Amino acid sequence: MSDFIKTLMRKNSLRKQCQELSVGDVEKVLSDLTDILAERKEDEAIKAAEENKRIEKIEQIRLAMKEAGLDISDLSELAEVAPKKTVKAKYYIVDAEGERHEWSGRGRTPVVFAEYMQQRGISKDQLPSVD
Repeated sequence: MSDFIKTLMRKNSLRKQCQELSVGDVEKVLSDLTDILAERKEDEAIKAAEENKRIEKIEQIRLAMKEAGLDISDLSELAEVAPKKTVKAKYYIVDAEGERHEWSGRGRTPVVFAEYMQQRGISKDQLPSVD
């Protein structure tokens, strides 16, 4: 909390700061704060009205679903899930058992590739590429 806000929130601190102000200046500050308060109340009322409309729409949908004999699980079954983007393999190696391992070159290096590169003293760029 800033020092200014602390001063505003404490009556004695505010009184001390206002000692040097004239009555007219204090009235001006009070008027400005009253205007700010009215604006904040209006903003909060608008937000509350929007939230009430949202809740009302949700309730209408819920009732329509109930009348149609539908449940939320019925909707989730129909929802399309975006397919996960697959990244093509860029490198490959064949291990001692003859098994082929592929890697895109992204993210953490798989253990089999790390061991392969360490044994041969090579870097990722020297791995065979998938054509």
